[in-house]
Order: sequence, then C-alpha cells, then structure tokens
Amino acid sequence: MAEHTSSSITIEAAPADVMSVIADFARYPEWTGEVKEAEVLATDDRGRAEQVRLVLDAGAIKDDHVLAYTWKSDHEVSWSLVKSQMLRSLDGTYALAPLDGGARTEVTYRLAVDVKIPLLGMIKRKAEKVIIDRALAGLKKRVESAPQG
Repeated sequence: MAEHTSSSITIEAAPADVMSVIADFARYPEWTGEVKEAEVLATDDRGRAEQVRLVLDAGAIKDDHVLAYTWKSDHEVSWSLVKSQMLRSLDGTYALAPLDGGARTEVTYRLAVDVKIPLLGMIKRKAEKVIIDRALAGLKKRVESAPQG
C-alpha cells in the first residue's frame, strides 16, 4: 500500500454493532457526507458485499467508482479500487478493537488515495484526513444513535 493516513475513534458500542453499520452500504448516503449513492454489485457466500459502486462527492474529489471488499475477520474489512473515473488507486481498512470487554470499540480507519490528476502530497494527505475524520465522526454518530440489539 502507498503512504496512508490513519486515525482512530472510540465508539460506545460493541464491535458487532459497529461492523453492522460499516457493512450496510445502502445506508451510507444517510450518514456519510461524501457518499451520495451506494449500490452492492456482488456479495460473498455470507451475504457480505464484495463489490460496491459508490458515487462520491468530497469537494475536490468527485467520482463514481467501484470498490472490492475483503472481510478479513469480524473485526476488520479492507477495500481496494476496481474502477474509477478520477482515482488511480484507493486502499482502505476499518479495524475494530474491542474495549472494556466489548462494550466499546476503538475503530481505526486507514486510507491511501492516488488521484489521476497531479496533487501535492500534502494536499492529498489533507484530503485523506478530512475523509477519514468525517467518516469516523459519521460512523460514531450513526452507531451510537441506533437502537442496540
């Protein structure tokens, strides 16, 4: 993976509750500011998304792209770019670590983006940081406001 940007947040919910929100792509437009549309194109034998088409509007980065997802465990999912109009590559990971016996979860989001148009490394890292911070804040708000099952 290329240079990446990483950030973490603690969510007041069990890892399974956090992962269920992460895996519910159809609802991304409801809680992520950047994702305007999400469509699962293929699923694995457990019903988890393997390919997802996302329409993204993140200010400087507007794109319609397809990501391939790899579910490494019940606590980790990663993705990479299949096709895009604007991006050369996009690699990311959500890693969940249970805290307090699983009552809370530390979520770490790693992201590396390479765009087809030239961008200074500093600007690219700033864009990655904004995307990560917004996603983690949105995820925390979504999970913590959902009825826990």
